[in-house]
Amino acid sequence: QAQLVESGGGSVQAGGALRLSCVASGYAYSRNCLGWFRQAPGKEREGVAAFSTGSGTTIYADAVRGRFTISQDNAKNTVYLQMNSLKPEDTAIYYCAAKRGDCTFAAAAFPYWGQGTQVTVSS
Repeated sequence: QAQLVESGGGSVQAGGALRLSCVASGYAYSRNCLGWFRQAPGKEREGVAAFSTGSGTTIYADAVRGRFTISQDNAKNTVYLQMNSLKPEDTAIYYCAAKRGDCTFAAAAFPYWGQGTQVTVSS
């Protein structure tokens, strides 16, 4: 059974930075997609960044491109989301998710999810 465990959330002021981590276990960590999603109160869950473990290809949402960076550490079965220049509108619960095959920002395509970690950015 695949398990994804996020950590690294917290509260920062606008312009600050946070790094989220997601440790994957019980999951084949090759030729798959590991993604980060977020959900703000009253809004739908949206894709933020995703990493293809087979090709190394990354995709980013327009709202975070140039500020967020997704990366992985194969040896630790961990995927990271470095978030810089944070804005109040980045406030949300951030989720790590995994699926086989190509990356997409369609949340319904991801069968495996972490429990989420709260990120709060104050102005």
